[in-house]
Amino acid sequence: MIRSRAFLAILGGLAATTAAWAQGPADAAAAPARTGLWPLFMQSFDVFTVVLLLGSVAGVAAIFVCAIEVRAVNIAPKVLSNRLRDLAAAGRWEDLQRAVRDDDSFLSRVLRPAVALSLEPKGMDRIAIREAAELAASEESARWFRRIDVLNIIGNLGPLVGLAGTVWGMILAFTSLGDAGGQAGPADLSLGISKALFHTLLGLCLAIPCLLVFGLYKGTVDRLCTRGIVVASEIVERLPTRT
Repeated sequence: MIRSRAFLAILGGLAATTAAWAQGPADAAAAPARTGLWPLFMQSFDVFTVVLLLGSVAGVAAIFVCAIEVRAVNIAPKVLSNRLRDLAAAGRWEDLQRAVRDDDSFLSRVLRPAVALSLEPKGMDRIAIREAAELAASEESARWFRRIDVLNIIGNLGPLVGLAGTVWGMILAFTSLGDAGGQAGPADLSLGISKALFHTLLGLCLAIPCLLVFGLYKGTVDRLCTRGIVVASEIVERLPTRT
């Protein structure tokens, strides 16, 4: 009798397992598909998304330009620095003027007006030559910082555009809730809010890399420009002046 009951219990467990296995695929098919990033992106596609995408393209282009241009060879090349120092130490002023005229780096642009004033027939005093070099250094430093400043602008505007898209999406979500007479369920409202918040996510994804690269290249530009100014000041003090 006990064996019969045990056998019947085993049969009952197998039947329940078979029924659950058969019902599983039907429940999985009936369950709603989860919303992924790509469907949410397509549902949230509007003018704010277009602006953020254009900002992403501009940010990638700016990062690529910075990677090519913001280098020591374009600001304060070590080989050029040593050569200009040797020319100034040897008093070869004509060769020094020719070297800074033919080169387009930060260092050469800073020294160009100072060398030109120093080699004028009438000659110039040391103060005028220093002021010319300092003015050129200020202009060239500002020019190099402007090259990377576009990353700062994109990085700061990205979250603001994303926030504007989020506010607009929230307005649309609650407006649709009011038009439905309060009959919309939590699922409908949560989908609308998630679509609105997706703009904020896009804005942050745009801002984070742009601001990160801007911070890195800002330090690089500052370090290289400072190095170029130090070398230029050494050469300016050696230039001939009016006695």
